[in-house]
Amino acid sequence: MEDIRENLKAKIKDLYGLDFEPVVTPAPDNIDADYSTNAPLKLAKEVHKAPMQIAEELSAAFADSLVTPPGFLNFTSSDATLLSAIDQMDSDFTAAIKNDAFAGKTVICEFSDPNPFKVLHVGHLYTSIVGDSISRLFSYAGANVIRANFGGDVGLHVAKTSYALLQKNPDLATLTIEDISKSYIEGTAAYDEDEQAHAEITKLNKEIYQINKDDIHGTPLADLYWRGRELSYDYFKAFYANIGLAFDKYYPESTVAGLGLEKVKEQLAAGVYELSNGAVIFNGDKFGLHTRVFINKEGVPTYEAKDVGLIFTKWADYHFDKSVVITANEQLEYMKVVLKSVEQYAKDLVEKTSHLTHGIVKLPGGVKMSSRKGNFLRAVDVLEVVEEELKNEYNSEDKKVSLAATKYAFLKYKMGGDIIFDPKESVKMTGNSGPYLLYSCVRAKKILEKVVKEVHDEVLSRPFATNEEQRSEVSPVTTGRDERVAKESSRELIKKLLEYRGVLADAVSEMAPHKVANYLYELAQAFSRFYENCPVAGNEHEKERAKFVKVYLDVMTHGLDLLGIEVPEEM
Repeated sequence: MEDIRENLKAKIKDLYGLDFEPVVTPAPDNIDADYSTNAPLKLAKEVHKAPMQIAEELSAAFADSLVTPPGFLNFTSSDATLLSAIDQMDSDFTAAIKNDAFAGKTVICEFSDPNPFKVLHVGHLYTSIVGDSISRLFSYAGANVIRANFGGDVGLHVAKTSYALLQKNPDLATLTIEDISKSYIEGTAAYDEDEQAHAEITKLNKEIYQINKDDIHGTPLADLYWRGRELSYDYFKAFYANIGLAFDKYYPESTVAGLGLEKVKEQLAAGVYELSNGAVIFNGDKFGLHTRVFINKEGVPTYEAKDVGLIFTKWADYHFDKSVVITANEQLEYMKVVLKSVEQYAKDLVEKTSHLTHGIVKLPGGVKMSSRKGNFLRAVDVLEVVEEELKNEYNSEDKKVSLAATKYAFLKYKMGGDIIFDPKESVKMTGNSGPYLLYSCVRAKKILEKVVKEVHDEVLSRPFATNEEQRSEVSPVTTGRDERVAKESSRELIKKLLEYRGVLADAVSEMAPHKVANYLYELAQAFSRFYENCPVAGNEHEKERAKFVKVYLDVMTHGLDLLGIEVPEEM
């Protein structure tokens, strides 16, 4: 498919003098062809010709092509062409799927972003999984990737938690992250419902900011603050290690707040920000956005100012070519204001920044969960319930499989909308699930193990035949329906394998792991049909088919790795 696209691109340049990027896709089922393009329809306006005429002119350059209304050009690949492409994929898999779109570039991906003094909930798990996969896509495309984590070690949430804890006078030596989590919920309720508590928490917020800024120790509030922060970061790191994720850089809000405060004050003098009732704001109304506070009346930088500081700190640290920030959808309008304000005095940094958002993760029944109210699903709860489902359904305690089930259940969805996460569905060995893909890979391994060792070694080291006439057909038809079905199944698998490079290119450019996940599921389905119709070990086409299986396993292993999923040896 990639060769067809390149040849088509060259022919368009030759005939019409245009640098045009044609899109080639698998042909619809009702067309007797392998691939199709709507390029003639897209070119009609620029070329000033009817789409059908353009299709006919382009068709003349391709031996096996078919023009269909209202201007589609369809292509058929010979068996020899498909087999040659599989040979190339097998002989140098890395070169066959190479993508250097970000070669030599630095990409910083910021995601997860939990706040100390609060526990990780299911939303943090989701963004951690998606952020890691997007980071892997950039690495595959040649980028130097920095995984960054930004969290609020100062702020109102810390004051709320501290207020509730101080009422209990806890023993810091036995304080746990669960104690902290409960206190956040209690402190939030007090802040919302009790005027005196509200005032006290507001005061604590300013004191905690100063404790962090001046590195104060030895007071009850200071000791509580530093111990709570330590427990929180230990908890975060242990959780990330459990899901196979490591961050390169942690940015506590306190480390960027000072720079954010400085930048906002500088730009206040320049007229970007404004004074309003003692606070410093950005008037988003001028740009069709919200107006937000960047420095409050007490002179303390808000989340907005801290995000300003983060942008400039990232730039100072890495001089990135691209910065990706992943948050929940509820942060969309907030980030628009922050970025629009920075755009007024550092447009180049904003142009290098992409803000991606995701929806809410819900359990079946569609209940929205909130950490403020205490009815939230913790990240560890999700992992534990999937492990339990796997054990109940298959008597398996394989953490690789349960983690694959969880990751795939999130990554198969396009980022943006809400997700209904069903633990029972996630562990099924049939259907669109992580365990189904893993089982397919293990099946492929078993097939290769059954192939006679000498033949297997030969398959891995060189093309399965050297005589072009001998390899002119995929599973040459010799007798009846079985061979016809075998040939169709083989061609289907090969064509799907050859789509992989294009799928990866789209996934990288669109920062869309779901494209890899959905492709792998479709590929596994094609392999299942191949497995049913094409015996490998001991068959007269053993060498040929073993190569297909081997390339299939290469693609699946690589694709699953981009999703952060490891293929086990056994299942």
